[in-house]
Formats: sequence, structure tokens, C-alpha cells
Amino acid sequence: MKRDSVLSLISIAKKAGRIAAGEFQTETAVKSGKAYLVIVSSEASGNTEKKFRNMCSFYEVPFCIYGTKEALGAAVGCEFRASLAVTDEGLANSVIRKLEAALGAQAVTDGGCVNDGDQNE
Repeated sequence: MKRDSVLSLISIAKKAGRIAAGEFQTETAVKSGKAYLVIVSSEASGNTEKKFRNMCSFYEVPFCIYGTKEALGAAVGCEFRASLAVTDEGLANSVIRKLEAALGAQAVTDGGCVNDGDQNE
């Protein structure tokens, strides 16, 4: 299994205390202006995806659909996570660069990128 650099950076951000994981914490981080990037699992419900896409559009926060619930959860030390926010600008920019390299240029800043979570297989 290939190591995923995006999930590795998310794990580093969690260890640094710069991740808001879970729907409630992610929403709070976005609304309080502390979120610099929101990532939603490809397995999240349509309602959750729409909620965060609209919220991020309104608050002008980069948004991306990436990975599985299990992969995002493992990156932040939990069993499953459908959403998370990176609350450090430098780390968020690093994650955005990795996402754009993996998924295509400007994928994140143009209103959302999509990855089905099969990058490790």
C-alpha cells in the first residue's frame, strides 16, 4: 500500500493541534473564521457534502472531497471522520498543494475537488 502524502500532512496537523475533526467542530471552525481548508469524505452523505460546500462558499474557505471516512479518521486518530478542517494557514496551504498535485491544478480553490478514496490501492 502506497503512503498518501495528503493524509500524512493531515496527521501532522492533528499532532500539532491544528485539526477540527467531526461535523460540529468543522462547522464551528468555519463559522468562527479559524478554518483554512475543509475536507469532506467521499463517503459522506449528500446532505453533509452540500452543507459544507455551501458553508465554505459563503465563508470563502477552500473545500475538497477526499478519501474515505476510515482514511480521514485514521489520519486524525479516530475510527471514522466524515469531515475535518485544517486550522493553520501554513499547513492548509501545504495540504492544498498536495491535493492539487494529486488531483489537478486549482482543484481545491475552484470550489471543490473530488477523489473517491482509492489512491492507496
